[in-house]
Amino acid sequence: MARIAGVDLPKDKRIEIGLRYIFGIGPRIAGEILQKTGVNPDTRVNKLSDEDVAKLRSVIENDYVVEGALRAEVSMNIKRLVDIGSYRGLRHRRGLPVRGQRTKTNARTRKGPSRAVGGLKKKPPGKT
Repeated sequence: MARIAGVDLPKDKRIEIGLRYIFGIGPRIAGEILQKTGVNPDTRVNKLSDEDVAKLRSVIENDYVVEGALRAEVSMNIKRLVDIGSYRGLRHRRGLPVRGQRTKTNARTRKGPSRAVGGLKKKPPGKT
């Protein structure tokens, strides 16, 4: 099993797909990495030689921001927006959609489950 950037890559997938399990690497960057290292994209992760894994690891560590460093960078960017009080920062602070989506309907992922308003009471069991 190949371990790159602190992530165990799935054994039976092609390396082109397996690299995408690393946070910050998508289809385009995975292709770039394989082209730089000269590794065949059709090779399965469990068939990679130790030299190939070392090449992949060194290119990813030196040329790309991935995993923990990228997560820290993203959270610092959000914190900066919140601190300067920009519109996007206010939306982050309130837990609302940031990129202009409607909130009258939908937006349940960001807003959370809908809350009941008023006196909705359950009837006691027994007497009807």
